[in-house]
This record gives sequence, structure tokens and C-alpha cells, in this order.
Amino acid sequence: MIHSMTGYASTTRELATAALSVEIRSVNHRYLDLQFRLPEELRALESGLRELATARLQRGKVECRIALNPLPNAAKPAELNNEALKQLRAICEKLRLAWPSVPGLSAADILRWPGMLSVQEVSVEELRADCYEALQAVLEDFTDTRAREGEKLKAILLERMASMQERIAVVAPRMPAIIAAHKEKLSAKLREAMALSDDERIRQELALFANRVDVDEELGRLDAHLSELKRILDKGGAVGKRLDFMMQELNREANTLGSKSVDVEVTRVSLDLKLLIEQMREQIQNIE
Repeated sequence: MIHSMTGYASTTRELATAALSVEIRSVNHRYLDLQFRLPEELRALESGLRELATARLQRGKVECRIALNPLPNAAKPAELNNEALKQLRAICEKLRLAWPSVPGLSAADILRWPGMLSVQEVSVEELRADCYEALQAVLEDFTDTRAREGEKLKAILLERMASMQERIAVVAPRMPAIIAAHKEKLSAKLREAMALSDDERIRQELALFANRVDVDEELGRLDAHLSELKRILDKGGAVGKRLDFMMQELNREANTLGSKSVDVEVTRVSLDLKLLIEQMREQIQNIE
């Protein structure tokens, strides 16, 4: 199975005090470009999360966003910081000794003192398992999405390949008649230009001409490349770079077919092949 480099998946899980959201999206890229967008409290988990992702992905510009959003009704137990309270009491006593007329602090003033209230936060270690499980689930969905898209791309490529084979099949049976007709035309021109009846010299020139316009070798390579292309698609895996190379080889043979053409139909087939190859190349840019 082949995979597209374009995909999207997300999930949200409710924890004790917050909602954990994981989102992955990707587009095509020459290599694997993996970027994480994490809140500060989860920054320590990035290395492990990256290992999970790279084990499943080969290519693409991938962005993974993980967010912790507090739940509206989640209770956050708060406790007085005894150490901060002792420090504040000592400061107040010194202040009263220096300025007896200064009024004391109210309860509200004390609670607003920086660090006085300590809120029980969820530790990174407690979040680690939840983050890993959520990312694994998203990666499964993400991989399935890219696989479905990859199957669509494969179907498009197979359709274009079938069109190429149809056009190649048109050329091969025509070549003997095309070469014979042009031999006759060239023979007449040679006799007229050389003003002689040296049949041996004319036969040599015609043989050279026939060799230059014979495209059996190009047709054979085109057929071989298409067979290899189908084998690669059936094998699956991370085949994008291999497929891109095959497009270069197919385009080279299609160009040679056009340059050797001495027939309008063969020229048209060459142009059709180049158009189909370009359409396939555009689709292959999205394959992992």
C-alpha cells in the first residue's frame, strides 16, 4: 500500500482538570519535516513524542499540535503555602516595629501575596502516558487517512499508465509501413539529387535512415518502464522517490520517440505520452 503525504487527524480527551487535544496535519515535502507545537508544561515530552511520530512517518511536512485546555468546571484545590506565610509574618512584624502606625494586612491581602496559594498541578509524568496514548491514536487515524488517499493516487496512476499503453500499442504496428513509405520517398529524392543510379549507395543511405527513425528500442523501454512502475505500485511502501525517478526515465523515452518521428501520428502519440507523464508526475509529488 502506498501513502499520500497529505493528511489530517485529531482527537480530544478529557483528563481530570483539562482537555488534551492532539492534531496532526501534513503536506508534501522532499524529506520528513516534523514540527511540534506544545504548551510549556509539555515541552519535556517532545523528544518521546517525536520518536513515536518518526517511527510511523517517512516523508512530508508534518505539523503536530498538542494543547491542554482547562475544563470550565474542573476544581483546582488550593492550599496555603506555609513557607510563604512564615516569610510574610516575619516581614509584617519588622514593619510594625519600624512603623507602628502602619495598619495590618487583611485576609484578602495575605491571599493575594505572590506564591501564597499553591494550586495542585498535574505533573508531566502523569500527563506522559495520556499524551503518548493520544498521539498513538491520532497517528493510527492519520496513517489510515494517508493510506486511503494513497489508494486514490494509485488508481489515478494506473489509469494514466493504461492510457500510455494504449497509445504505445498504436505506434508499433505502424512502424514497418511508415519506414517503407519514407524509404521510398527518400529513395526518389536521393536519385534526383545525386543524378545517378548507384543502387548500392542508395541502399546504404536508406539503411542509415531506417536505423535513425526506428523506435522499436524506445517502445520496448517504455513498455519495460511501465511494467516496473506497476510493480512498484503493487509493492507499496515509501516509493515516492522511486516513482519520481521512473517519471524521468519515461519522459526521456517519450522525448526520443518524438525526436525520431517521421509520422504525424507518432508525433501525436509522443506528445500525448509527455502530457500523461506530466500528469502522473504531479500526482507522485504527493506520494510518500
